[in-house]
Amino acid sequence: MRLPSLSPSTAEAPSDRQRTLWWRTLAAAVALVGLLASSERLLSLAAEHLLEHDSEQTALGYARTITDNVPGLSEMFEQRRLDPATADALRGLREIGDVFRFKLFDRDGNTLLVSDALDRADGLDASGATRLGEHQGFPSPVVESIVLGGRNHIELKDGRGKEGRPPLFSEAYVPLMQGGRLIGAVEVYVDQTARAQRIREAFFQVACIVGVLLLIIGGALVWQWQHRQRERRLAHDRMRYLAQHDVLSGALNRASFHDALQQAAWRHESGGPGFAVLCIDLDRFKEVNDSHGHSAGDAVLREATERLRQVVRHGDVVARLGGDEFAIMQSGVADSADVDRLAQRLVDAMAVPFKIGEHRVVCTASVGAATFGSDANTIEDLLHKADVAMYRAKTSGRGRFSFYDAELDRKLEDRRVLAHDLRAAIDNGSLSLHYQPLFERADQRLIGYEALMRWSHPQRGAIAPSEFIPLAEDTGQIEVLGEWALQRACAEAATWPAPLSVSVNLSAAQFSGDSDLTRVVQTALDASGLSPRRLELEITESLLMNNTESVVNTLSKLSALGVRIAMDDFGTGYSSLAYLWRFPFDKVKIDRAFTIGLNDNRKVELIVRSIISLAHSMGIRVNAEGVETAPQMALLQELGCDELQGFLLGRPVPAHSLRHDGVVSEGPAAATRLPQSLRGLPPALQA
Repeated sequence: MRLPSLSPSTAEAPSDRQRTLWWRTLAAAVALVGLLASSERLLSLAAEHLLEHDSEQTALGYARTITDNVPGLSEMFEQRRLDPATADALRGLREIGDVFRFKLFDRDGNTLLVSDALDRADGLDASGATRLGEHQGFPSPVVESIVLGGRNHIELKDGRGKEGRPPLFSEAYVPLMQGGRLIGAVEVYVDQTARAQRIREAFFQVACIVGVLLLIIGGALVWQWQHRQRERRLAHDRMRYLAQHDVLSGALNRASFHDALQQAAWRHESGGPGFAVLCIDLDRFKEVNDSHGHSAGDAVLREATERLRQVVRHGDVVARLGGDEFAIMQSGVADSADVDRLAQRLVDAMAVPFKIGEHRVVCTASVGAATFGSDANTIEDLLHKADVAMYRAKTSGRGRFSFYDAELDRKLEDRRVLAHDLRAAIDNGSLSLHYQPLFERADQRLIGYEALMRWSHPQRGAIAPSEFIPLAEDTGQIEVLGEWALQRACAEAATWPAPLSVSVNLSAAQFSGDSDLTRVVQTALDASGLSPRRLELEITESLLMNNTESVVNTLSKLSALGVRIAMDDFGTGYSSLAYLWRFPFDKVKIDRAFTIGLNDNRKVELIVRSIISLAHSMGIRVNAEGVETAPQMALLQELGCDELQGFLLGRPVPAHSLRHDGVVSEGPAAATRLPQSLRGLPPALQA
């Protein structure tokens, strides 16, 4: 189940992003409106400029029309007399096109004639000409600048509300030139209403097009920005999801699970409901990876996560802590019965075989539970005790659940301390090898020794191999110990008289570890100078149950080095006989359990006889371990066992205590005989 919120900061993040998104969208809208307003202003200025330019061109054209078509124009300006012919010509030009009025100014800038006064006839002289006043109007600075400087001047004016004026007109002041000479100036009134309307319509169309384009471009930019923001948000959510969840299974990871537990603890301390932690470990998951591959293992992990999700209730949290380890935070726990019911459902759900392609894989689960407040008062302690309970379930038979047990916790702590001491055992010299002699049955000669590891703990004294060897395998130290044992055994055996051999036990973990076992053996032989034929490597038949092809391949490489391979504890595993043809073993060692029951049970004798007969038929030698009584040795000799080994013949002792009595060179004549204490036995025991 996904955890909605893991911290206040992450809870507030979505609303912060929404506010930021709204502000940015608003800013984009304001910018777009501003852009449209600016565009409208630019269009208005452009329209005004066009109208002014049009007025100027109209006035200039009108001025040329006057100078080209009005007779007696120069005389009118010079003599200030308006002849009838000149007046008639000016009346005809009073309204041309959009021009509805004009004024004439002399070179001094004084008003000479206004078109509105052409209909009046006053001050006629004898010739019929009209007398123009000396000073009509007042000099205008604009006109004066035009007359004196030859510059044009345009003004747009609003005529609404003024009688005789169009809604929009322009006053254009331009010079009058005749014969290349400035004779005065003219002010032309141009009706711009229709033209302005056309320009407005044209600009409106342009504005619409520009607006649509801006909207399209703005919309595209906004869409692109929102798309980018959405991608960033999705990427952020994805990164946040990956930071909080296990990529393979989709369950919470260890850090997020710890946060969820911390929040539950805060709620509980504030009067909230109780909760418990259940640690789940898949049984024999490594066998799934080894037998079917890591892809099949990943499929099992995903299916296991889905089963856990289906079992838990709303409010519970599922997490994958790593590897095949899962954990569940059970919320709303009232008593241990609630935890008991959930744990049983988990065990039942995981007991159903997993379907991997065409195969069905059984991968049960061991479940351990601890309750906050009763078993532990801190998150770290709660997880630790749930893990201890899970370990108890696993060691009790797997496929079951268990609650936290204080005594088991003490034992595990003691085991952790012992594992820590084991790491330093090689360096501080507390590890050593003892050697137990092996005797040939036929001529009673000493043929070699089996190397057995011993640990003398500085405080605890001697620790049995049955205790620290499994510990080394569980804690990943067996490869280091195994490599040390090989080097030490080969180095010490090289000092023995030939052809005495040394037998070294190999752990299954050494075959599945990262180191190259063949290289390790070759390095030990090269460093010691020991002949490969004097080294014997013992493996248990249980090793062949998993990854048979891989193990057989490694054994073949070891055999190619010249060393001998023996199967230890033969007869105690599964389908023992099925492995004899898979690899050409040099020797099988009958387990001590058969030796102990040899004289007490006829069936045991038949089994041992069958093993020896089968091995001999395949050219394999047979060794019997655990020979502790003379009757046992006598019967094994009678059954044809090739080698004898046990406390009756010799106990394991350090290398410096070995005597190799009578061994001075190779060959039967120089071989060590059975111990003096056995030479007095009846001939049947010595045959």
